[in-house]
Amino acid sequence: MVQSALSAAAARIGAGAALIGLIAACGAVTPAGQHGGAVAHVVAGSAETISETGSGLLYPLARTWAQAYQRATPGVTVTTASTGSGTGISAAASGQADVGASDAYLASGDLVQHPALLNIPLAISAQTVIYNLPDVSQGTHVNLNGTVLADIYDGTVTTWDDPAITRINPGVTLPDIKIVPLRRSDSSGDTFLFTSYLSTQDAAWNSAIGYGTTAAWPAVDGSLTEDGSVTMMDACEHTPGCLAYNGISYLSQALVGHLGYASLANSVGNYTLPTAAAVKASVASFVSLTPANETISMIDGPAAGGYPIVNYEYAIVRTTQPSAARASAVRAFLQWVITAGNGPSYLDSVGFQPLPAALVALGEQQVKEIGR
Repeated sequence: MVQSALSAAAARIGAGAALIGLIAACGAVTPAGQHGGAVAHVVAGSAETISETGSGLLYPLARTWAQAYQRATPGVTVTTASTGSGTGISAAASGQADVGASDAYLASGDLVQHPALLNIPLAISAQTVIYNLPDVSQGTHVNLNGTVLADIYDGTVTTWDDPAITRINPGVTLPDIKIVPLRRSDSSGDTFLFTSYLSTQDAAWNSAIGYGTTAAWPAVDGSLTEDGSVTMMDACEHTPGCLAYNGISYLSQALVGHLGYASLANSVGNYTLPTAAAVKASVASFVSLTPANETISMIDGPAAGGYPIVNYEYAIVRTTQPSAARASAVRAFLQWVITAGNGPSYLDSVGFQPLPAALVALGEQQVKEIGR
């Protein structure tokens, strides 16, 4: 069953609120207004601060967007923080943040409890499965699938040279060392994406554990529990034999830390890497299926050449804002993000892909719903 990100993250709101005031790092400047579509302008003469918090996967891009936008839009300040998707959703729902960033779409229970919340895709992301195997070159990508990963995370498969892994990696010499699975302790969109993949490909995992922003992780000897994307990556870097899941926005840092990343089996059994072509192929099969509220799972799609763990990065926003000026500021910022902010100067450095035109149009319709 899907776990509500709102309830799972309630205890983290206080910490998330404290981090919201962090100012973002620098990024390229693109003047607001130089993009297509209807532009929602900030109320003349207003000075507004837009607070964003949530997804660690989105954070490296969100901080670049924030700095670029506030440089290009006098009078508007955008703050951003990496606090986890669950906290992002909760902070937006409670009014502690204007924009909650989430890798996970709003659960049906969240929508029933908070019907005034919107989830608006901002860009397209993917998740990587990383590992620390010192004797395996980074150019060799170990093949993994949902069933093998489920067996690792429930303790059935415990060493890298287990037949379940060597069988799907012909010609690759895997070491006889213990697998150290890493998992997130916080309410995390990365956990939502990873467990969704396991649930899609492994019926036993789906029945026993399921998917959600948190998980009732099985007790596995030697496993490590981490809080946050950066901590997950750093722990894997310092743990030979580790296996972890993390957003593609941290892949370049993972490679600098001498980590490898897996080639994952998709729905038709092809092993693919999170290349731009593979991510776009997966998303293309879902564009026409995306509903007006843009709530959709794109895990393990039907594209033969598609990468199996892709997602929309969502802005969780309330339709009713505390003032007309704040509503106008939030509309203008989100409009800029889904158009000018989807340019290659922003997305390429974190491995994200731009929204297709049809998704931009859906997003613009949702942005128009934000008011006082």
